[in-house]
Amino acid sequence: MIDVGYIAVFLALVASAYAAIAYIWGAKKKVAAVTDSARNALIAACGLLTIAVAALLYGLVTHDFSVEYIASYTMRGMSIVYILSALWAGSSGSLLFWAWLLSIFATVVVLQRREVGKELIPYAAAITMFIQVFFLILLIDIANPFHKLGFTPADGRGLNPLLENAGMFFHPPTLLAGYVGFAIPFAFAMAALLTKRLGDEWILNIRRYTLVAWIFLTLGNWFGMWWAYVELGWGGAWAWDPVENASLLPWLTGTAFLHSIMMQRRRGMLKIWNMVLVIITFSLTIFGTFLTRSGIIGSVHTFGESALGPFFITFIGVAVVASVALLYYRSDELRSEVEMESLVSRESTFLLNNLLLVGAAFAIFLGTIFPIISEAVRGVKITVGPPFFNQVNGPIFLAVIVLAGICTLIGWRRASVKNLLKNFLWPIIGAVVITIVLFAIGVRSLALIPFFLCFFVIATIFYEWFRGVRARRRMRGENPLKGFYNLLRANRPRYGGYIVHLGVIFLALGMIGSMSFSSEAEATIKPGETMNIENYTLTYENMDNFETPTKEVVSSTLTITNSGEYLGTLTAEKYFHKNYQQPVTEVAIRSTLKEDLYVILVGWDENGTAFRVLVNPLVAWMWIGGIVMVAGGLLAFWPERRRQPVSKSVAGREAQE
Repeated sequence: MIDVGYIAVFLALVASAYAAIAYIWGAKKKVAAVTDSARNALIAACGLLTIAVAALLYGLVTHDFSVEYIASYTMRGMSIVYILSALWAGSSGSLLFWAWLLSIFATVVVLQRREVGKELIPYAAAITMFIQVFFLILLIDIANPFHKLGFTPADGRGLNPLLENAGMFFHPPTLLAGYVGFAIPFAFAMAALLTKRLGDEWILNIRRYTLVAWIFLTLGNWFGMWWAYVELGWGGAWAWDPVENASLLPWLTGTAFLHSIMMQRRRGMLKIWNMVLVIITFSLTIFGTFLTRSGIIGSVHTFGESALGPFFITFIGVAVVASVALLYYRSDELRSEVEMESLVSRESTFLLNNLLLVGAAFAIFLGTIFPIISEAVRGVKITVGPPFFNQVNGPIFLAVIVLAGICTLIGWRRASVKNLLKNFLWPIIGAVVITIVLFAIGVRSLALIPFFLCFFVIATIFYEWFRGVRARRRMRGENPLKGFYNLLRANRPRYGGYIVHLGVIFLALGMIGSMSFSSEAEATIKPGETMNIENYTLTYENMDNFETPTKEVVSSTLTITNSGEYLGTLTAEKYFHKNYQQPVTEVAIRSTLKEDLYVILVGWDENGTAFRVLVNPLVAWMWIGGIVMVAGGLLAFWPERRRQPVSKSVAGREAQE
């Protein structure tokens, strides 16, 4: 089966290269038979890559340790979940998974029936296949997951202990799917430039693909945050690690792109800017793939040093130069149809939102690659730490939050002072009241300012929903629940966007709370002794040792009370993998909507057992925020129902509301 997998990758390379060339030649010469054969070759490449993935999975499950990749990332005694997740645990396996996902996206593109943008399909498919050819060349020679050893070891090395977590099954594939998904908008943008079809066709074709990519990238970052929080044992969810930053960058520019294409569809503006954004976003997805696999910057998430770096750098350079040159060549045909009429309008908030998101992305990118720059200039790698990222991006993200509230209620084209006062009065009053309540119950911190801004945005979203439901009740007699449900159904992209904004605010509240009000205590105690942190009392019960087929585990159990009320027990662990030297910490967490009690087993000796305990407020809202963001994205993605004709009188009243 392993040989079958390698042959399948080689044949997929041949089919992909043929599809790319045949699509362009057939479209140029208008020979339908050639473009049909190109489509068949594209679909065949998808089938062949599916066979290759199945072959590698078969080797993983059957413990074929004659294959270097399988021996490196699996071992007997591993659970089936981790054996399957080994498919993307290493560089070569994840590249195969990358190519397979791209082939699936491309197949969906060419098989989907569409009335708009048919002429773009051959060129978009060809560009997608050129991207696929690059990855398949790497798999054939530089990063072959089917490479065989000269001998067959009795057992494999197994996964890095840090990867033996549920996050391993969800984080890498969702993140990679987000990376791969943005290749489709890029391909359609380049197809539009090549064919001079520079209207809204390519925007209409890529909107849902962009949303799918954004949803997967959101999930990938969210799972990554959760994984870091529960597995790495440092008490936080985001450390501004280079690979973390690399996954955030395309999310920021992709979010800007989703906002910006609304401007083009509604007002015919920012056409060149949209092209620039899609080029940047695609390039950043390749940069993220490169950074994880090159080993050029140290990170707990990288696969180690490899020979892949120069190939990725060359590919990124060629893609950026070629796409920017093509954009420059067509720039005269991408002029905006209208000018911005007022700085006080939804258009201006969208534009400022774009600039802030791209500015944050640039700052993060610069901080991430600064060690490379410093080494090239001074011969020493100088790492930029979290304080830089927090100080630069904190104000930017707060400004983005404020704009999310303003754009909810501000009108298109031009907003009058009267309408601004009318729309924002109640949200501001609501935010002020909540902030005063927080101050009254003892919150004394500069965090009150970002809390106020978050509550302001929440108030604007709920106020907008209230106005919409009230309008439906007046005109259609719907009760509030039915009115709210039909309001969401009537304009899913718009209200899905509001739900996404709500999720972002929940996430921000969790981050602000955990960063501003976290408390910490350390103590070395013996069984029967206690330690205190805030209102919690932790009583050390006992230590236990046991072995599994792959590791030795040391666990310590504590009884938890809060102001004398018994809450249960928590068990913090360290384990030692038989093939890896470093111990791995398994934290114990008791989570509520208010706060997390986070217990770390530090070590033990004849003097007792050392524990580090944190109380992290509002952390649960980060996880709730991620779920809400994805739910909003899915609502925006879901096909809209066909609208029924509305009488002019009803339409007029709705417009007034």
